[in-house]
Amino acid sequence: MDAIARPGQSVTSHLENVSVICSDFAAKIELADVGELLGLLHDFGKYSDQFQSYIQSAVGMLDPDKDEDYVEVRRLKGSIDHSTAGAQWIWQFCRNYGEQGKLFGQILAISPASHHGGLIDCLSPAGKNVFAMRMAKDDQKTHLTECVKKADPQLIRRLENLVDQGLLQRIQEQIVKLMTAKQGQSELEGWFKIGLWTRFLYSCLIDADRIDSADQENPENKSVRRSGPIDWQIAIDRIEEKLSNLEIKHSIDHLRRNISDRCKERASDGQGIYTLTVPTGGGKTFAGIRYALHHAHRHNLDRIICIIPYTSIIEQNAEAVRGLIEREGDKQPWVLEHHSNLEPDVQTWQSKLVAENWDAPIVFTTMVQFLETLFAGGTRGPRRMHQLANSVLIFDEVQTLPIKCVHLFCNAINFLTEHAGTTALLCTATQPLLNKLKNPDKGQLTVPPENELVENVGELFEKLRRVDVRNGIKTEGWSETEIAELALSEYRTKGSCLIIVNTKAWAQLLYSFCAQHLDQECVFHLSTSLCPAHRKEILEQVKARLENELPVLCVSTQLIEAGVDVDFATVIRFLAGLDSVAQAAGRCNRNGKQTTATVHVVNPAIESIEVLTDIKEGRDKALRVLSERNMEELLSPESMELYFSYYFYQRAGEMDYPVNAPEAGRDDSLLNLLSDNRNNIDRTQGLRLRQSFKTAGKIFKAIDAPTESVIVPFGEGAMIIAELCAEQEPAKVRQLLKKAQQFSVNVFPNIWRKLIDEDAVVPVRSGEFYYLDERYYSVEFGLSVESVSDFETHIA
Repeated sequence: MDAIARPGQSVTSHLENVSVICSDFAAKIELADVGELLGLLHDFGKYSDQFQSYIQSAVGMLDPDKDEDYVEVRRLKGSIDHSTAGAQWIWQFCRNYGEQGKLFGQILAISPASHHGGLIDCLSPAGKNVFAMRMAKDDQKTHLTECVKKADPQLIRRLENLVDQGLLQRIQEQIVKLMTAKQGQSELEGWFKIGLWTRFLYSCLIDADRIDSADQENPENKSVRRSGPIDWQIAIDRIEEKLSNLEIKHSIDHLRRNISDRCKERASDGQGIYTLTVPTGGGKTFAGIRYALHHAHRHNLDRIICIIPYTSIIEQNAEAVRGLIEREGDKQPWVLEHHSNLEPDVQTWQSKLVAENWDAPIVFTTMVQFLETLFAGGTRGPRRMHQLANSVLIFDEVQTLPIKCVHLFCNAINFLTEHAGTTALLCTATQPLLNKLKNPDKGQLTVPPENELVENVGELFEKLRRVDVRNGIKTEGWSETEIAELALSEYRTKGSCLIIVNTKAWAQLLYSFCAQHLDQECVFHLSTSLCPAHRKEILEQVKARLENELPVLCVSTQLIEAGVDVDFATVIRFLAGLDSVAQAAGRCNRNGKQTTATVHVVNPAIESIEVLTDIKEGRDKALRVLSERNMEELLSPESMELYFSYYFYQRAGEMDYPVNAPEAGRDDSLLNLLSDNRNNIDRTQGLRLRQSFKTAGKIFKAIDAPTESVIVPFGEGAMIIAELCAEQEPAKVRQLLKKAQQFSVNVFPNIWRKLIDEDAVVPVRSGEFYYLDERYYSVEFGLSVESVSDFETHIA
């Protein structure tokens, strides 16, 4: 009987299927034969008698009362090593070719060795040669010799034909390119890229393995999976038709169209790193998508990935693009949103079967998801990495990149654009100086001046200038009453006013004050304590009132600054980074209805932002620029460059993702752990590839304070909670969780502990997700750590 990988599929069939898929993925970096090799090796250990007894016992092919080979499955689960044999096979071949052969062997062996638990450490923080220990594992435990004898002879011949000196020569050529990609590249940058290259191959294998497993479980998956190249011309024709019919409502619309047309013209340029520096309200979102569609068509690329800073605006942007290019009757959707806050950190078998791998023409995701794809541990994030190749990456509001990830990000973008056929477009009104960092040897972008898509950026900013920034900074600061009275005065004089604050506490305080002096239907509060569906409902009311020229006073945290298309007559902005002031200005006189409007910058007398480092540092550097520049020039590209030069210089030491001794055994950085591990206590031991992949993956978090997600009983959320509590079928649970994303709130650890203490959150399915007691959610402020009175009268 043939060795089986699972019911209905032999080991040989699984290895061959995975090799075909993995080869296709690895072809993106010109290593199709390496992909084929990894696919054939990854489950090589499943040919062993020990694994066969285990799997046949597990699926009922062996009778515990009749078959001597029957084993106790529960006792052995996870203890039978079937991943090391394939890794040892390729390692034993490559190590015979000197030091370079050992490097190649490490790169190739680490993927099959790691394909179930995430990339292993080559060198542990304590200096252990983890890779060598794995390769030296006893044959009685890895079963390599036995598997070679029992494997399909034709498969063995394929392996032997693949691993020749020609393969090693091609790998050598790629490594030379990685180490010498650009003039002046540091050794650290080169080893970091080799680490990413290794992770890329791992991604190809993980996704191929998961796809074949899912197809075996659900054969209908094959019929809905994409196959063949994307016909970008269809999407281009649709977007061009829509854009040609757009009505010019405001004079500013002419400038927006000119920017969009310029992006279309530049789409025929070669691949690389580009910038799109357009003032807020200049239409860069649609202009960027238009560029990407034409660029993808010109260079025959696989997908467009739009990376957004916040989950709160993914849905609206994705929906806008759907409206431009999707049509009823399309065989498959063009647009995929990926911003799951409710996906369990540890994949279950069911979640592996339905896990998203960004296999769509246009993907909208968050910066957090993007960074986790490149640097997080486990298998869920890395699985998607190969989809970043042959793509256009659009980074919206790139200045929101977490400061600790700057060098990691720059090195990753350099790798993808230099070695994976990718184009990156950095979109913002406030370009950070990612090409002018204090420590360029740690990795920075190379962006030639001619790679700015629009011409005469300074002139463009002047043409699109619609506001005056008024410096309201006072030595003693502004009291609650003074800020509220300014807002009420502007509201009564101008008809609408937006107040943007730095903390939820100030948002609630000012909303409560203003609500006492205005009709309820005129005043609004927005913060991330409200679930997305709740925020969307409020924003729709705000937009409708603004469009109908009805009075509006809105108090919001900074969530309204990113991609929210509102047009207030006046704005009050608490002092923060200059980029935040510019974003706030984009919500004022957005469509140029007034000749000019005012953005008031004020500093509250009391503000608890000591733990909000990004806001605090940004505020301090903005104060410095305010003291050095004329107010008329405050939002100019020159002022923004000055601001970022101060901000980045001050925080240069944080940009390599510092880690401490409890995390990594010593004070170090993730950049070092993922490159040459230069601070490791023992870098000898004959290892060429020294990365501590697993350690770095466990440490990495794109945001400092990881959040818990809780489903709230707002509107339809109450029904979703009830259905989730009753549903058992994994596929339906998955569908409900996807719907629940619009009714969930992300909670920081300190707030989560208070909710736990109050018994305000209820675990479901053994804590796989939680829902909020209805007494802790209000229509005004959303989630609360204290019980809210008369809740029933407020929930829609």
